[in-house]
Amino acid sequence: MQIDWRGLPVRIELQWIEAQRAGAPLLVFLHEGLGSVALWKDFPPRLCAAAACRGLVYSRPGYGRSTPRGELEEWGTDFMHRQAHEVLPAVLAALGIEHPVWLLGHSDGASIALLYGARWPQAVAGMIVVAPHIMVEDLSVASIELARQAYLGQGLKQGLAKYHDDPDSAFWGWNRVWLDPAFREWSIAGEIGAIRCPMLAVQGVDDEYGTMQQVLGISQVVPQTEILALPDCGHSPHRDQTERLIAAITDFLQRHPKPGDKP
Repeated sequence: MQIDWRGLPVRIELQWIEAQRAGAPLLVFLHEGLGSVALWKDFPPRLCAAAACRGLVYSRPGYGRSTPRGELEEWGTDFMHRQAHEVLPAVLAALGIEHPVWLLGHSDGASIALLYGARWPQAVAGMIVVAPHIMVEDLSVASIELARQAYLGQGLKQGLAKYHDDPDSAFWGWNRVWLDPAFREWSIAGEIGAIRCPMLAVQGVDDEYGTMQQVLGISQVVPQTEILALPDCGHSPHRDQTERLIAAITDFLQRHPKPGDKP
């Protein structure tokens, strides 16, 4: 699929799950800062099967098989805002998807979900944010610096090359922004209070990229937030605690159907 972004044609890699389930809830998956369609692995189809919903998974520009970031293209500290306010709406519009939709975001994808839901509250039926970021913590920066070192010399680049046409595009677009001193002041806590839909906020207790303060901060400004803290779980609950996460999301979806959703 192709969209226009910043005045240029951009190829978007996407995958439909259970598309034939007409009338079932549509869950849009928004990947992490180094993610892609393929890096979700089998989690989206397993979740959609358990929750009897449809799924849309796509790789953001710069990731997976989508158009890579240009060689001279630098992402600014507003890169997640641009994804939420420009790319996600363009993807949904190009596919003719009617609102409201469900959003499931992981890490940076969770922040993008929050920003989209704050800008267009009526467009979201509900959201699940997994390991979200609403502010920059020292822990996050330290772990992202370790990721930079691993990419430069410890095999991370080779691992990412299996999932991205251009691993440098994916890695440096993300890493340079997060390690930019100006990004330390980044916060969306003051924006997300406009969210009106039901929300499930999931945090691994052992997350190396963020603490419980992220989801607690969300609940302070979005009072309908349900918090799920997962023990023995790092930054990727869909890999570390797959069954518990699927069960929790399935329960959440079933308790919060939107008009027109079919069981």
